[in-house]
Amino acid sequence: MVPDGWTPRLVALDIDGTLLAWVEGEGTVYEKVTPAVFDAVHRALAAGAHVVLASGRSPHGMTGIADLLELTGQEQDRLWVVASNGAVVFRYLPGGEVEIVHEDVFDAGPAVRAILEARPTARVAVEERGTGYRVTEPFPDGELTGEMYPTTVDDLVREPVSRVIVRDPEATADDFVALAASLGLHGTDYVVGWTAWLDLTPVGVSKASGLEHVCAELGLTAADVLAIGDGRNDVEMLRWAGRGVAMGQAVEVVREAADAVTETVFDDGAAVEIGRWFP
Repeated sequence: MVPDGWTPRLVALDIDGTLLAWVEGEGTVYEKVTPAVFDAVHRALAAGAHVVLASGRSPHGMTGIADLLELTGQEQDRLWVVASNGAVVFRYLPGGEVEIVHEDVFDAGPAVRAILEARPTARVAVEERGTGYRVTEPFPDGELTGEMYPTTVDDLVREPVSRVIVRDPEATADDFVALAASLGLHGTDYVVGWTAWLDLTPVGVSKASGLEHVCAELGLTAADVLAIGDGRNDVEMLRWAGRGVAMGQAVEVVREAADAVTETVFDDGAAVEIGRWFP
């Protein structure tokens, strides 16, 4: 519950399922920011709020979204980005330059090998900064941004990494929830996506911890933050923020973590919530 007269000083926005809807057209599925969402984001900026993109995507998968929202112009000095589920915090600078401000890394080897022993059909990916991903096998079309470079598991986890993606097209999200819980994955945190998709990150790292770094730089606190998201990787962020809002299509565990639930992404739920504070 926020106090009377409260206005967000920072708006933290998940991308997929919050800012972006997947739309089919002419046989192609593409990402779309609706005019209502675009206008709401820019009203918040015009009122002086900081807008921060916070996603499980890698940095190079987020800069295009900033461009789509036209966040690289006059308001650029206020743009911070939390990527890789909080493991990477960066500034997106004029001219398209990415400045990494903070990065958490960990030894993913034990967790990855334990998962592959239990699910031999799983595929593993690690970001190749700026170009794509190194993968044990190609992922289904459209699931990773950039190029895919086939390699071995040993090569993937030889050095500390900020995030590992595990994907098994032959499993379900519930299969992965049960798998992660049964393995324990000591020393590693994890988030299960909408499908059989598992993000591994360093212990204690989440979108909330990434946003804490941003707030520290800006002289703000969690109490100043409006956060909106729809996935399991948004739970910590929604609980942490002064006001956490779940999208209407979010699963129950996400809705329970939030202070409120807005409309679905197909009904411009992010715009509806932002409009409460920046009409």
